[in-house]
Amino acid sequence: MGRGGASKDRSDGPERKCLATGEVQPKFGLIRFVIGPDEQVVPDIAGKLPGRGMYVAADRDALETAVKKKLFSRGAKRQVIVPDGLVDEVERQLARRVVDLIALSRKGGRAVAGYEKVKNMLALEEAQVLMQAVDGSGRGKSKLSTPHFGTYIGWLTADELGLAFGRQTVIHGALASGGLTQRVVEEANRLRGVRENEGGRGHLEG
Repeated sequence: MGRGGASKDRSDGPERKCLATGEVQPKFGLIRFVIGPDEQVVPDIAGKLPGRGMYVAADRDALETAVKKKLFSRGAKRQVIVPDGLVDEVERQLARRVVDLIALSRKGGRAVAGYEKVKNMLALEEAQVLMQAVDGSGRGKSKLSTPHFGTYIGWLTADELGLAFGRQTVIHGALASGGLTQRVVEEANRLRGVRENEGGRGHLEG
């Protein structure tokens, strides 16, 4: 199990080598980067930008090592520009991706928010994922349990969950199985690895 919470023994999909650790692992646990036309390092969270990709594990320490030791220039075999705050930008984009995927799940009828709705979904054994805001009340959160064989996501802020559900803040949320749920879990696990102390770093712009 990696720091990001994603199992490292998943064998499906192509593998890539991390610039910082030298480990070869499935792409779903890595962050892809490309070099833009201005020779700047650009995070490619969705993995769709053109150009030769370079990969770093979805882990804050690995990303900071890649920046500090100039590993992007080594990987590109030429001098490239690493913008200030690159690691924080990766975290911001990952958080935005998770929020957007949860929002799409909500529109597809597979996500609910609010204590009573989440409690009901759990009671009916329809929930696959329990989501709770990292800055929510510990006492309140302890009243709900992660689904059996399910997943817990507890490192999004109340503001971020609120943005996903079209509200100001949300403390409790749940996802049913199927649809985009597996993608939400994988992207949330990448975010967990990059996010310091599994906590938020401020408010996402709406």
